[in-house]
Amino acid sequence: MNQQALSSFIWSVADLLRGDYKQSEYGRVILPLTVLRRLDCVLEPTKAAVLAELAEKEKLGINPEPFLLRKSGQSFFNTSPMDMKKLMGDQDHIRENLFAYIAGFSASVRDIFERFEFHAQVERLAKAGLLYQVAERFASIDLHPSRVDNHQMGLVFEDLIRRFAELSNETAGEHFTPREVIRLMVDLLFIEDDDVLSKPGVVRTIYDPTAGTGGMLSIAGEWLEQHNPNARLTMFGQELNPESYAICKADMLIKGQDVTNIKFGNTLSDDGHPAKSFDYMLSNPPFGVDWKKVEKEVRREQERDGFNGRFGPGLPRVSDGSMLFLLHLISKMRPVAEGGSRFAIVLNGSPLFTGGAGSGESEIRRYVLENDLVEAIIGLPTDMFYNTGISTYVWVLSNRKPEHRKGKVQLIDASAMWQKMRKSLGSKRKEMSEDHIKDVSRLFGSFEEVDADGRPISRIFRNSDFGYRTITVERPLRDEKGRIIVGERGKQKGKPQPDSALRDTENVPLSEDVEAYFKREVLPHAADAWIDHEKTKVGYEIPFNRHFYVFQPPRPLEEIDAELKAVVGRIQTMLGEVMA
Repeated sequence: MNQQALSSFIWSVADLLRGDYKQSEYGRVILPLTVLRRLDCVLEPTKAAVLAELAEKEKLGINPEPFLLRKSGQSFFNTSPMDMKKLMGDQDHIRENLFAYIAGFSASVRDIFERFEFHAQVERLAKAGLLYQVAERFASIDLHPSRVDNHQMGLVFEDLIRRFAELSNETAGEHFTPREVIRLMVDLLFIEDDDVLSKPGVVRTIYDPTAGTGGMLSIAGEWLEQHNPNARLTMFGQELNPESYAICKADMLIKGQDVTNIKFGNTLSDDGHPAKSFDYMLSNPPFGVDWKKVEKEVRREQERDGFNGRFGPGLPRVSDGSMLFLLHLISKMRPVAEGGSRFAIVLNGSPLFTGGAGSGESEIRRYVLENDLVEAIIGLPTDMFYNTGISTYVWVLSNRKPEHRKGKVQLIDASAMWQKMRKSLGSKRKEMSEDHIKDVSRLFGSFEEVDADGRPISRIFRNSDFGYRTITVERPLRDEKGRIIVGERGKQKGKPQPDSALRDTENVPLSEDVEAYFKREVLPHAADAWIDHEKTKVGYEIPFNRHFYVFQPPRPLEEIDAELKAVVGRIQTMLGEVMA
């Protein structure tokens, strides 16, 4: 059964719920039952062996858990004699038997159903007389990994979540990232480490602080498995949404990952992996979402820990918390002496330029550029995400840049690399093909300036090219007769006093001498001006689009004039026909 057919089948269960459930509530039933049937199918081949082992170890008075895990061949087990097919044999006691079956799972699985608040849904279905019919539908499908592999199962969950989010008027994009965007990020993450990752038995860690349903972690694992089946990627994550967390945890269980590495909660206010660092990281934090709810905790951490904590470089404005996740990931980088780290994060356009010199955003940009952490920024096509059509960018950061990248940043404009989707999904109308992903990865890997069709698509800059000094230009305060007013005491005695109404600022590139700039750009227009050096601030911004702008000269006036005359002529002919 392919992913689309499977999604359609599961969606058909909604027909049973209609009337007793609102459309926006369908997911509360369908998502946990899909997970339950998946786990049920995974355990089916070893079920009898696990029950026999349980009976034997209980007879001997030995803790059976480690033995049951070994027998199940998974990182979880179920000790109930029931499974979903056996539940169907006793319609009158389906409620009690289903509760007993779920209670038979190991603790990590029981937590998943608690996050789904599945107990309440079972009670509600039983009360509506629907529990047996709905459970029977799920018991009839085979979700064993030999029939539906992990990749397909991930797509099923994403499809279902998207549909339920649309029905609930929620933002589906908060739950997951388009697969091709993740594939691009994973390619960029691993491209320079082929030699290391191809060694047999290599073990690396990967982390996603906004894990959603686990798509980023899963695709990274799939990539490594294809390129080196002997390598192992240990996955870590944290997720705030209970349903997404439950699905992510279930997915990791089936993949044999240690699910204690997947934490529940708000990453910004309650870091689930304190003092841990990772080899690789990926994240798609929510775009333009404020951080008012966690402001108190974040500011407290910054004041208490400074640069020893996560938010030392600065705090962005409260209306957009995405740069906090950037800082969070930087704090999780493995020290260079231990091999260093690389991470990729999706951000909207705001972190590139929002905030003047001295602002939180500018100070964060200053920190990452002056510490030579930014390898590349890739501009993606618009209309790529399910919940927004805005421009988005993948930032790639590393504290172990190869020698030829040191001190430099690569900007890649991939905004034209897309194909139209056969069917739009929410705001998502475009997708990147495998060839587009390869093209971007090739541009990143070659680290060269490249033009295509007469326009730049890859440019390389020094870190300092994005820096500037904001200087404050003062003009003298004058009395009614035009005489300059000077200070009468202290440090200001005898010095011209500034007129705040005439005060201005200028941004001077770091590569330029301030005094030379001032003489050339300011003094010819205001001979009495001076710089207040005490107010000078250093700022950084990355005007991405400006660096890829190609001037299109306007058409000649004669051509425009001839076109207008032709149009006027046609209108006059049409009017003549109407009047005739």
